Amino acid sequence: MTDWLADDVAIVTGGASGNGRAISLTLAEHGANVVVADLQPDPREGGTPTHEKIRDEYDQEAEYVECNVASIEDFQKAVSTADDLGGVSIMVNNAGITQSDDFLETTEEEFDQIMDINVKGVFFGSQEAAKSMIDADRSGTIVNMSSVTSFIGRGDGVRYTTSKGAVESMTRALADRLGGSDIRVNSVHPSMIKTSMTDEDLDLIDNESEEEHRQKTPLGRIGQPQDVANTVLYLVSPLASFISGEALTVDGGVTTTLGGGY
Repeated sequence: MTDWLADDVAIVTGGASGNGRAISLTLAEHGANVVVADLQPDPREGGTPTHEKIRDEYDQEAEYVECNVASIEDFQKAVSTADDLGGVSIMVNNAGITQSDDFLETTEEEFDQIMDINVKGVFFGSQEAAKSMIDADRSGTIVNMSSVTSFIGRGDGVRYTTSKGAVESMTRALADRLGGSDIRVNSVHPSMIKTSMTDEDLDLIDNESEEEHRQKTPLGRIGQPQDVANTVLYLVSPLASFISGEALTVDGGVTTTLGGGY
């Protein structure tokens, strides 16, 4: 454990479960106080709620805030809660949904749903966090969760790929817009990560078994939430103090292969 983040307050959307839980715990382990912003406090995989685990095991301050990332008002509540802990300096826009689709059958309602969560949520989460940082003359960092699909495309998930490509482009624009306020912005692009969501919804993603995914990954294994959390830790830490506008893959090498390993 380091004290890299000893003076930081982090907001992690989707922080109760899966990748978000691993990110929240890892940031706390390295000294951050954490606001866990999610639709519900109980981890999808079971166990102690993330904010309680942070308090009990890492002796850091942590609060849970009910947050629908399609709601600006909910983001304002999360930022206000972070203010009570000292003010947000790390914003991790992790919450999102993944969906397969038939492009020719996709409805406007389905398109709007994924854009509200995966794009609008990242935009206004970043906006509310940046406002707080700038108003307090506080440097900070924003990490947005994208996907390897933003590089390789997925014909069986056009609306999902579209949303994650938007996140990548938004991240680069935000890095330019906010750099003068000493706010760094980067995106993380995982491939298949083994969480309770992917365990339950694996057939929804692409109808392939876990073993088939493993065989298509050059490193020969499925990614774990801690792989994503370690990447986020690096990006928000002093080790990455001159990195902004970067799109960092966490994919075991799948994007090096023809068709991105898929």
